[in-house]
Amino acid sequence: MGRKYKFHEHDKLYFVSFATVNWIDVFVRRIYCEIVVDSLKYCIENKGLELYAWCIMSSHVHLIISTEKGNLSDIIRDLKRHTSKTILKAISENVQESRREWMLWMFGRAGQYNSNNEKYQFWQQHNHPIQLSTNEMMDQRLDYLHNNPVESGAVEYPPDYLYSSAKDYYTDQKGLVPVILLS
Repeated sequence: MGRKYKFHEHDKLYFVSFATVNWIDVFVRRIYCEIVVDSLKYCIENKGLELYAWCIMSSHVHLIISTEKGNLSDIIRDLKRHTSKTILKAISENVQESRREWMLWMFGRAGQYNSNNEKYQFWQQHNHPIQLSTNEMMDQRLDYLHNNPVESGAVEYPPDYLYSSAKDYYTDQKGLVPVILLS
């Protein structure tokens, strides 16, 4: 990975995206989204993650993050590791998951081609962090993140999408995960 796509100053704002291998649409089921939600809350409460905005799409996650207390690379690594193991376990135990065998086969196949894995690979390796060094960049990424569900056709208005911070930004209500509002 080139120097351009690494966390350098952990106390600065970063836009981060990470996707499932082969862009598999895992997050079309609430059970899997809730694992990411719970993991974000855990990282906020226990690892020093500062979350400013977030959105879970069908195959990927967008975050605007920072930290004063830790190392963003370590926090994202731990978040991805935990969600990977927990979601894979949930898929394998979900007898109502119509795509269970296919998804496990796909994640297993991806895992075979990467020596970092024991059996499965759930997330793609890279995080593609982009430091938001100007207000213009921050506003552009925040709009992109919250409008992603609109562009995908999931909702017509950003705060109607349950798995994002748009409700925090567009209404006086709170979303599922506590965020620090960007001004």
